[in-house]
Amino acid sequence: MKRNIVLRALSLFSILLVSFHLVDDIVYGSEKGVASNLIMVAILAVWLYGTLMLSERRSGHITMLVGSLLGLVIFVTHLTGTGGLAGIEIGKSSGAFFFVWTLLALAVASLLTLTLSAHGLWNLMRSKALT
Repeated sequence: MKRNIVLRALSLFSILLVSFHLVDDIVYGSEKGVASNLIMVAILAVWLYGTLMLSERRSGHITMLVGSLLGLVIFVTHLTGTGGLAGIEIGKSSGAFFFVWTLLALAVASLLTLTLSAHGLWNLMRSKALT
């Protein structure tokens, strides 16, 4: 039961970090498209619903697992340079510390969320197989 609470808290924290990071991307100019922002808002809404309303179900664990993969994709995309760190002068801006900290915290939270959601999904499938 405690793992499910930690999973829910980490997933909420990841959602918060992704939203902060999206705002940073918009402010620094690496995210310009309105359509992609609307898609991201829809993804965050589904992820939030899965975290809050479906956290005890298999679909909730799958939603949190996919959301955590999204967080890791954001981190890897920015590190490889295709997502903005190479294209903008982040080190010269006033919010560079928060931008990079958000990326690192998102990677850690997403990795832990991925691990806990996969473990919870495994336990749900195993307990269903036993009954």
